[in-house]
Amino acid sequence: MGEAARHPAAPFGHARWTGRAVKRTIDLVGAAVLLLLLAPILLAAAVAVRVDTPGPLLFRQRRTGWRGEEFQVLKLRTMRVGSEKLREALAARNETDGQLFKIRDDPRVTAAGRWLRRYSLDELPQLVNVLKGQMSLVGPRPLPVEDSTFAGPALHRLQMRPGLTGLWQISGRSNLAWEDALRLDLHYVDTWSLRLDLAILFRTLPAVLRGDGAY
Repeated sequence: MGEAARHPAAPFGHARWTGRAVKRTIDLVGAAVLLLLLAPILLAAAVAVRVDTPGPLLFRQRRTGWRGEEFQVLKLRTMRVGSEKLREALAARNETDGQLFKIRDDPRVTAAGRWLRRYSLDELPQLVNVLKGQMSLVGPRPLPVEDSTFAGPALHRLQMRPGLTGLWQISGRSNLAWEDALRLDLHYVDTWSLRLDLAILFRTLPAVLRGDGAY
């Protein structure tokens, strides 16, 4: 990734930087509290992964984060071991466009994985990424490095830390075309405020329970 992609210019003045400091504080406190409250659910989900199929508990993947810095995102494993190597063979079945790769009935996904994805429980380990400063509770979702050829408008989304949830997630998730998902991410970056973050967080649980676009 080029130097311009790794360090896009930040448009924020002193007031917005102060707001971002508050946002980071909310991330730290919120992620710590959520990890404590959701520990029983996370434990049950981890047991389901272990019992369902052999393989590691966690799936680690390189993602593109704030200012183009790469990091390893954490997820509960929802696919069989070796599934990444089958992606090219399944390319013709891709149901999305642009920089997304999704198959509604992906044969690589385990039985436990379908349940975890349905309610986004596989994303809970990313609260650790939030604590480490690699992610935020709210922001544009981090894309896999191999899918992250950022140029033009897409580069602008890297000016905020990637989020556990965001406008994309409460607006249809995988049902959205890449162009629509990108538009929502850019709108978030351009209009960001603490009030917007709180509104997104408030709408996240209903969106997760509905499961729209979760596969």
